[in-house]
Amino acid sequence: MSDIKRVGVLGGGLMGSGIAQVSAASGYTTTVREVSDELCARSRAAIAKSFDKAIEKGKATATDKDAALSRLAFTTSLADLASADIVIEAVVEDLGVKSEMFRELDELCGAETIFASNTSSLTIAEIAAATGRADRFVGMHFFNPVPVMKLVEVVRAIKTSETTVERALAFVASLGKEPIRARDNSGFVVNLLLVPYMIDAIRALESGVASIQDIDKGMMLGAGYPMGPFTLLDFVGLDTTYKIAEIMYDEYREQRYAPPPLLKRMVIAGMYGKKSGLGFYDYSKNPPVPNDIGV
Repeated sequence: MSDIKRVGVLGGGLMGSGIAQVSAASGYTTTVREVSDELCARSRAAIAKSFDKAIEKGKATATDKDAALSRLAFTTSLADLASADIVIEAVVEDLGVKSEMFRELDELCGAETIFASNTSSLTIAEIAAATGRADRFVGMHFFNPVPVMKLVEVVRAIKTSETTVERALAFVASLGKEPIRARDNSGFVVNLLLVPYMIDAIRALESGVASIQDIDKGMMLGAGYPMGPFTLLDFVGLDTTYKIAEIMYDEYREQRYAPPPLLKRMVIAGMYGKKSGLGFYDYSKNPPVPNDIGV
């Protein structure tokens, strides 16, 4: 059983809203911090909409929704997270932004408060370095969509105490998630293996191995994947994948993590995938059709 009672979430975007939803649904008093009242309202609306979808599928009730929303608060002030037992950060994948927020929180929060980052590619040690509590700093990498995906990578950095890891594991389990332990290497377990796979698919397309549709179909029907690499890339976001790949390449200096030229060109062109309506597939069509990207 987790000893945590109050949860703070830094960032109310896609991942932050999902984390806040499962936290509140699991009985925790949860406060989401965003940079504006407009983004706070957007986060709350996204959580309510997610609950509505779960109700339609019979996975939640209206009572569940009302109870969870009653445990949620939204704020633009970091000081409102001062009483949290754990603060989970889910902001932009930028070391400077993350470090500055934790630097401020380190002075506001109690000595026992755990700091956790949902980063998918930065190392925990370099974020924790901005604080005086590296022993109470842990990686807690959720997967999208958070209410649905069961996995959470719990990452122990070089100075993270075993007590902190155990508290984090208990908290994750209390959310109904399955935690796995990971060492503090860029990409942890999943992205360390997944990013080269997605990058290789783009390189195969660039080389004319097969079409977008046939590569996707090949991996689904031949390897048993629930979706092909290009569908997955569009779902994750090409801009997000590009950023993660750059960070991992900078960390390891291995070619398998280097973003392919095609990925860079598509990001520059604003083709981010499903969220922008255009990526490797064109989502203005129903069902989506492969995008003619000139390869």
